[in-house]
Amino acid sequence: MKLQTWLFATTIAALAGFLTAGCSTSKPTACCCCSKAPMKASLSRQSFGKNSDGKDVDLYVLTNTNGVTAKIMTRGAAIVQMCVPNRDGKLGDITLGFDTLEGYLQKENPYFGTIVGRYGNRIAKGKFSLDGKSYTLATNNGANTLHGGLKGFDKVVWTAEAVESKEGVAVKFTYVSPDGEEGYPGTLTVSVVYTLTEDNQLRLDYAVSSDKPTVANITNHAYWNLAGEGDIMSHKLMLASDKFTPVDDSLIPTGELADIKGTVMDFAQGHPIGDRLGELKNKPQGYDHNYVLREGLTPQPKLAARVEDPKSGRVMEVFTTEPGVQFYSGNFLDGTLKGKKGVLYQQHAALCLETQHFPDSPNQPNFPSTVLRPGQTYTSTTIHKFSVK
Repeated sequence: MKLQTWLFATTIAALAGFLTAGCSTSKPTACCCCSKAPMKASLSRQSFGKNSDGKDVDLYVLTNTNGVTAKIMTRGAAIVQMCVPNRDGKLGDITLGFDTLEGYLQKENPYFGTIVGRYGNRIAKGKFSLDGKSYTLATNNGANTLHGGLKGFDKVVWTAEAVESKEGVAVKFTYVSPDGEEGYPGTLTVSVVYTLTEDNQLRLDYAVSSDKPTVANITNHAYWNLAGEGDIMSHKLMLASDKFTPVDDSLIPTGELADIKGTVMDFAQGHPIGDRLGELKNKPQGYDHNYVLREGLTPQPKLAARVEDPKSGRVMEVFTTEPGVQFYSGNFLDGTLKGKKGVLYQQHAALCLETQHFPDSPNQPNFPSTVLRPGQTYTSTTIHKFSVK
């Protein structure tokens, strides 16, 4: 069956499922409206508005037979909704964002759910050297470059197509970044395939290539709250790490790999996020640190993190091939940003677990390399597995 025909068929199936479940909302991200598990997995596409550059933005809706639903838009290839059941089987949206595209177009949008790049995290002073040549990047975080620069991958419209997968329903998003964009060398071709599996996994498979030597570090910046409301202070977090990369006052790594055992940074055995957060001295107070995963860079995804919410019973396990994960506890949320259903997102309303190579690696020779050369393909996989306890 041709993909176009299959997409049309699955669109009809998805709409039928919504009607059966009694969904009447006109806002596609406003609620988890499938109250019953559909008879079969489905994939549909909806118009979501226009980007700031006038390009059409579409929303892809992936649903498995358990009723778990992921909604991903072409602007920034962003996760705008992730609906999973609690221990009582009730579906709830567990990721921060906005009800409409207009919210994402705000300057204050803190990368909700987006793919960030060319370089996720920070590069010191917006500069690096490669093969004896110096490059100057667009700076957007004080003197530093953060998540790709002024117009990173989060702000552009990606092309999308349904793809066949034995594991579940899947959509492939692609963006071609021209040579020199935001100061980076090389024409970079990036794709990420989102797959929603029948065992409630959201899988992200990245592939990146370039026609010139360059650097690349691509990740997803979803904000998770497994309770679906309130803050994440009671969420229990485990990180498969014994070391982290300390940073200076501008959040640039010092180059050290520091032991975490017995410190405020230690999540090796798992404990509530709020237990020791008050001991941190940074402002705004909270976690925003790269953790060094024990197994480093791996060919197959390994367990990097586990999050449990005692209230809802929801559990999220994160597996990745990447050598690090940035744990961010929503420190810069300050109650001024109005999100879904008009909720004002307060500090620590969600957490991010950004699987990655380390921040500022182009300027840190002791860190795993992020150099990408012509003829090479940088591949990476991250899996979010949802369950209940």
